[in-house]
Amino acid sequence: MPALGLFVPVLLVAGWFILGLRIINEYEQGVVLRLGRYVGLRTAGLKWIVPFIDRMVIIDMRVTAEQVPPQDVITRDNVSVKVNAVIFFRVVQADRAFLQVTDFLFATSQFAQTTLRSVLGQVEMDDLLSQRDKINRQLQEIIDRHTEPWGVKVTAVEVKQVDLPDEMRHAMARQAEAERERRAKVIAAEGELQAATKLGEAANIIARSPGALQLRYLQTLVEISGDKGTNTVFPLPLDLIRPFLEEKAK
Repeated sequence: MPALGLFVPVLLVAGWFILGLRIINEYEQGVVLRLGRYVGLRTAGLKWIVPFIDRMVIIDMRVTAEQVPPQDVITRDNVSVKVNAVIFFRVVQADRAFLQVTDFLFATSQFAQTTLRSVLGQVEMDDLLSQRDKINRQLQEIIDRHTEPWGVKVTAVEVKQVDLPDEMRHAMARQAEAERERRAKVIAAEGELQAATKLGEAANIIARSPGALQLRYLQTLVEISGDKGTNTVFPLPLDLIRPFLEEKAK
């Protein structure tokens, strides 16, 4: 009977001790409150807190990817677009993430939405499409500066998709087509200029050497005569045989 009386207290103490055991994963930290007062952090491993007196809140320290819902934005040049983004962040100070803000996930997401509308409202439509990296860095710096007191580090912000109105897409398509036509005309004009320049150089060479014109004429005859299915009649210019006649006359 005395043994039974001793066994019950031991069992109660063991149960009380087991109630205080907590397992913290490698990617987590535990914020411990004792009677509502912050008393410290617990890192990965098997930890023990005082049951019914201490409370532990587990904070995930891994990088979180949060989808920013599509936002209606009016750019600086008064173009209405719908933009969504992805924000990547992680907790670097678990105690501040729990003590300084009610819900750091919700707060970071909400601040990202307001910042997205504010920043994109100050840029023009062309910059939004062509300078995406610069805008992403600006968003990341602004959001990170405001979430730092919460112990949250924003590692990246990526503007994911920009939905344009139909009339804007048609206008941009027409602009791109006009730009392609302009480039094609410029390339063709440059080709004509180069060809004219080379022809002028060839004409100067032939003018300085009459024999070159004769050789070119004979080369053309050889090239055309290669087509056996066609009969071609060429007049024989006197300038071509004059050197031979003059040589014979001597």
